[in-house]
Amino acid sequence: MLKKLLVILVLLPLLAWLVWLQIKVPSEDRKFAVQNKAVPEDNFLLSTTPHISLIERPVEHFQFPIAVGEVGPKQSLYSGPNQYPFYCMARDSLLGQPEVDNQQGLGVPVYRNEKTVGYSKDCSVKTTISYYTLVKHGEEFRATKLDNPSAARQSHLPLFRVEQGSINRFIYTIVMPVSTREVGDRLAQSKWNKRLIYQFNGGSGIGFRQGRQKASRVMTRQANQLLAGYAVVSSSGNKTSYTYNMLLAEDTARRVKKQFVSLYGNPLYTVGVGGSGGGLAQYLIAQNSKGILDGLIPLYSYPDMITQTTYALDCDLLNNYFTFRANDRKAWRNWERRRLIEGMNAINDFPQKAGFLQPLNQLMSGFVPSFPEGNSECINGYFGLSAFINNPRQGFIRELFAEHVVDSTNWSYWQDMSHVFGTDESGLGLSTWDNVGVQYGLNALKNKQISIEEFLHINANIGSWKPQAQMQQESIAVPFGHKIPIWLTLWGNHNITTPENLVAPRHQGSIHAMNKAYQSGQVFIGRVNIPIIDARHYLENELDMHHMSASFYSRLRIKHANGHDNNHIIWVAHKDHDPTQHAFDMMDQWLMALHSSKNKTVASSKPPSLQDSCFNADGSIYASGDQVFNGAWNNQPNGECQTRFPMFSTSRIEAGGNWAGTMFKCPLIPVDQAIARGVYAPIDMRKNIADLTRTFPEGVCDYQGIDLGIPNHPIFIKNQENSDNRVVNLSY
Repeated sequence: MLKKLLVILVLLPLLAWLVWLQIKVPSEDRKFAVQNKAVPEDNFLLSTTPHISLIERPVEHFQFPIAVGEVGPKQSLYSGPNQYPFYCMARDSLLGQPEVDNQQGLGVPVYRNEKTVGYSKDCSVKTTISYYTLVKHGEEFRATKLDNPSAARQSHLPLFRVEQGSINRFIYTIVMPVSTREVGDRLAQSKWNKRLIYQFNGGSGIGFRQGRQKASRVMTRQANQLLAGYAVVSSSGNKTSYTYNMLLAEDTARRVKKQFVSLYGNPLYTVGVGGSGGGLAQYLIAQNSKGILDGLIPLYSYPDMITQTTYALDCDLLNNYFTFRANDRKAWRNWERRRLIEGMNAINDFPQKAGFLQPLNQLMSGFVPSFPEGNSECINGYFGLSAFINNPRQGFIRELFAEHVVDSTNWSYWQDMSHVFGTDESGLGLSTWDNVGVQYGLNALKNKQISIEEFLHINANIGSWKPQAQMQQESIAVPFGHKIPIWLTLWGNHNITTPENLVAPRHQGSIHAMNKAYQSGQVFIGRVNIPIIDARHYLENELDMHHMSASFYSRLRIKHANGHDNNHIIWVAHKDHDPTQHAFDMMDQWLMALHSSKNKTVASSKPPSLQDSCFNADGSIYASGDQVFNGAWNNQPNGECQTRFPMFSTSRIEAGGNWAGTMFKCPLIPVDQAIARGVYAPIDMRKNIADLTRTFPEGVCDYQGIDLGIPNHPIFIKNQENSDNRVVNLSY
């Protein structure tokens, strides 16, 4: 009791101060903010029916290469109209201000001598050439721009020609190793080993920004490869911090590579590399198109973003339940019990960086406050995602846009994809997220790890996200700046449905949006037949969002689609060992074997020593082979790597779903049929039919069926029918 009193005494002054603050975000310098929105012009949008991988891309009409001093294309080749508002970030990329393209106040103001000389709505940047060197300081590389590149010869420093400009409104970068004798010759390439790396980058973004890309950062990420003679290309349009629109990302990557090839000719091969969102972008671009990538090195990857949201958007619903709605909230202070429902890891006594938010919000809601005594991946990895991805009134804190622009824009991932997924009657982007019929904690019930009463209460009260038109902005105070936000609507609780007649309503996703997500290649369905080395550190014990199981969702989808996974290698390493350099070496052997013989298949070209493996901290192999990662994901006894590096699941897997994770909307069966089929066995739920039917009036998920959101075409249906690990062959 004394502890609770102390908590109240500490939090009351803070609460009073926040009320006095009126939860206003201090206005910052808006000198370079977007002043007004432009109206999009018509632009070609590629048809994606029946699937984007089966559609020919249009012939390029822009004349590459872009000349030095000129700007690249402003409109994409086949990704539809430009998105507005669009915030220019050339200054953040150390490229100065964008080019003026209007005098009507559209976009950001452009200044000369502190005076506005015009505006830029499309953020074009003139193509420039500069020279850099790479120097190692301790364990880190530094890339330094050289005012006098010829001086590198006397210092015996490596030299790199760096080209930057804009393509599809994004910043692109080309880095080519050169000699000092080649300074001034744009086409010189004597130091190039004829291998090309396309660097992808991660993060979470919902569009509306050009993105930042500093040449020095591109270079330090690939320093070892540049020093070995590789050329590197990249674009801010291929960093998911700025968009998850994979059609636009592909369009941009194709044109950046076109710029490279038009200058230097075709490389022996192009290999992709990049982590998190930069990993899933490789999977999707390789699935959806040809001619861009020949091999993939996805790091910390997911199969795609959109099927990740299926379980990630459950996180705040569950956190809200455990914190505010559970009958016995003390029972859920054991964080390892939360793991039974959330699937992802949760650890007792693991600190939360923003743990003070819980008692503050509890106090505001009339509960006795308490500090959290643990943490979960749902919080540590996905806190704020629901607002960022799903709430059209939120997006991100937007000092980058004038207030009237903010008020007139719907800020969400669904809006970023609305030209593909469609919009509702309110003009809001259609959402694929659905939790109708989902029985949270079903596996825990069947394993007798939670009681029938707990199972019934969770599912009656968890609710769902309100329709977008009903959503409100999060209440967030930032008295110490944007790095320390204080959330006064913890877990988005004001945007979560509340019980009506003892049951909180669930959310219906849009079947149309689901169809379009599949067809447009936003979903990874496994149709990739090029070499892949999927590598990651094991971070489950740090509650990092890059969970190991995501590599195996990709593995299952590849096997379902192609009938094999011979082109897919998975490496998991102790966090103190970086296997990336080794991955490049092995990928080079693999791709060169393919390149040297047109008769070799991807599988027969794979180096014999290249196998699924897990690595110790010193880089030695702990175990390798076909069975080392066996586990629950493929219904096998745990292999050596699975035992060494245990895998966790997701809320939808723990609700009875499959490990491939490709089901947006489950088919439903009535509760009595589910009981008769043995869905709850060995638990006898016959006495609870009335409670279950009240919670699930439309029925419960039948995960033996086919996703209701899948288009009616063999390319999808066969893949779903074989999602229980049976093998099927699909022609490419």
